[in-house]
This record gives sequence, structure tokens and C-alpha cells, in this order.
Amino acid sequence: MDLGALYQDVILDHNRAPRNFGEMSDASASSAGHNPMCGDEVTVYTNFRDDKIADVRFTGRGCSISQASASMMTEQLLGKNLEEAEAEVERFKTMMAGKEDFPEAEDLTALEGVIRHPSRIRCATLAWTAFHKGLLEQKA
Repeated sequence: MDLGALYQDVILDHNRAPRNFGEMSDASASSAGHNPMCGDEVTVYTNFRDDKIADVRFTGRGCSISQASASMMTEQLLGKNLEEAEAEVERFKTMMAGKEDFPEAEDLTALEGVIRHPSRIRCATLAWTAFHKGLLEQKA
């Protein structure tokens, strides 16, 4: 199997069976994002405990890239403290801008091909941007 097909399989897997999908009624923070270009929508719910992400979930609808990225994001951020989470968001956005290499050992690598399609970058960063908005409100 070639690498491109493997990455496509990872994206499709996260889209079909998203990790941490669902509302959170007792969220410490929640924030929504919408991409008017394609109609993708996502809401990210986060529960903080002792300045760490104890739970992070999302709901939404949209393309496989936006939903898979949201799923991958929840796995990446769970257990991080506020500063680590903010650094992860910045690192992901830097990778999506093509300014940093994607980590080989993470599912996020499957999103690397998105940078060749600038119109899809917003799909991949939608949940990350929504999470970051909620994080900044939590820090305030």
C-alpha cells in the first residue's frame, strides 16, 4: 500500500469513527467554528481539571477532512495543560502553513497532503481554531 492511500485510510477512519464525538453538558468551555466557504461546522467542548484538559469532545458536520482533523485534535490535546494545548494548536497551524514538518508517528501526518490544496486548509484547521477560541476564553 502506498503512503498516500494509507494517509487517506487514516482520514476516512477518523471520519467514519470519530474519536471523542458528542456533546458535553458540563463543559468548562465550548466554542463553535463555521467555514462559510464549504459549510463545515464544529463545536468543541472542553473540560479542564487542575489546569489540564480532562476531556475534550466535538460535534459537527462537514467534509471528511474537517471531521477527521477534529477527531485527531481531541486525541492530541487530551491530558495537556493550557500552555501545552496552546502550543499544540500553534504547531498544527504552522504545519498546515507548510512551515514545519508533520510528525511521522502521529495520525496528524495524514493531513499533510491538505497543504497542497489551500482551499482545504481551513477545513483542517476549523476545530483547532474553535478550540483555541475556547481556550483563550478559559485563560481570561
